[in-house]
Amino acid sequence: MTDTTSRKSLTLLGLGDMGTALARTWLAAGHSLTVWNRTAAKAAPLAAEGAVVAPSAAAAVAANELVVTCLLDDASVRSTLDGIDLTGKDLVDLTTGTPADARARAAWAEARGARYTDGGIMATPDMIGVPEAGGYVFYSGSQALFDAHRATLEVPAGARFVGEDPGHAALHDVALLSAMYGMFAGISHAFALTEGEDIAPKDLSPLLSEWLGAMGFFIGNAAERLTSRDFTSGVVSNLAMQVAATGTLLRTAEEQRVSAELISPYLDLMHRRLAADPAAHGGEDTAGAILLLKKRP
Repeated sequence: MTDTTSRKSLTLLGLGDMGTALARTWLAAGHSLTVWNRTAAKAAPLAAEGAVVAPSAAAAVAANELVVTCLLDDASVRSTLDGIDLTGKDLVDLTTGTPADARARAAWAEARGARYTDGGIMATPDMIGVPEAGGYVFYSGSQALFDAHRATLEVPAGARFVGEDPGHAALHDVALLSAMYGMFAGISHAFALTEGEDIAPKDLSPLLSEWLGAMGFFIGNAAERLTSRDFTSGVVSNLAMQVAATGTLLRTAEEQRVSAELISPYLDLMHRRLAADPAAHGGEDTAGAILLLKKRP
């Protein structure tokens, strides 16, 4: 029998794929859960699993101190909660948005008497409630709210608090996703180069995994250099040499009839860094090119 004595009750607004996965995990752990969804039919299966289905968003919010939103976008959060009394509520927004969205929503919630914490989910729905899958959620905003409800928030996935700036959870989320898509771009280009050749994708796959794993050192290296602003000490493969080698990458793509659109932006960035001052930047690590991405005020 599940021990529910330490299980806090909560409300969840939004029952898409992610919201439903969250709901099922909290219910399985013995939490008393009130749910609401704009399309009411989506709540029916959860009612059979023990959830209380509220007739309106206002009724759902009124039911519990802890209110979690997992909706389509920030506009959906605003339209759902507009006009609802949030006094004394602890609002945790797991809706995907930008750092600016989170900061504006925090101010909006606090003006209505609620504490606010934003969340960035680093997991797919099938990873929720599966600790070994490695999923977790970034949280930022009210430290007091997070501390009060941490045990509940950790039920669906690991919880990582990244600061009291409400925008930092979303910023961490997007930073990691951006790195992921950059990696996907390089992998896609690699498979395209060998497409049609006598090189089976299943044979290239482990080589790519091994190589990308070995190149993971760049992450820590870049962090150290961006902190110290020293891009020249201990450089093994300098910017001038790597820029010279980009021609081979581009010619190979042309020979293989593969568009270079996925890798050209990064190669162009290295060229720009070197061209700005060959004497100063030629001996640098490529991490210096990161500075070109930051737009000036």
